[in-house]
Amino acid sequence: MTATEPATTEQHATTELWVQRTGSRRYTGHSSRGAEVLIGSQDVEGVFTPGELLKIALAACTGMSSDKPLSRRLGDDYDATVRVSGDADRDKEVYPSLSEVLEVDLSELDPEAAKRLLVVVERAVDAVCTVGRTLKAGTAVDLRIDPE
Repeated sequence: MTATEPATTEQHATTELWVQRTGSRRYTGHSSRGAEVLIGSQDVEGVFTPGELLKIALAACTGMSSDKPLSRRLGDDYDATVRVSGDADRDKEVYPSLSEVLEVDLSELDPEAAKRLLVVVERAVDAVCTVGRTLKAGTAVDLRIDPE
């Protein structure tokens, strides 16, 4: 490659996602990469509700977005848990507020180093957590019904 040639970027195939109805208010979510998740209403054992999946997506995004700065400072084997909560407003059918807590042991760091690391982690999450950024910004949803 010469200085005048543009750098090529690897194209990533888009992962296809879909849910398939498996019973009354029960679905299985699928990805074209082979993953599955059981989805249903709150009164069904062994499934996630759609709202729970939304919260888990947020928590997972926060964890993954904080992974590089934390592993750089704490090592690859650090433990972390991201807890997420927030009750639905059933009159409006929205989650007006979601709260996250990233639990990570920083006791091996001096207080000033821990404080600096937390600033870096917050910046990383704010910059690259797509789920959190989408929820904060809002997003347009286009539903089309295909009667086949």
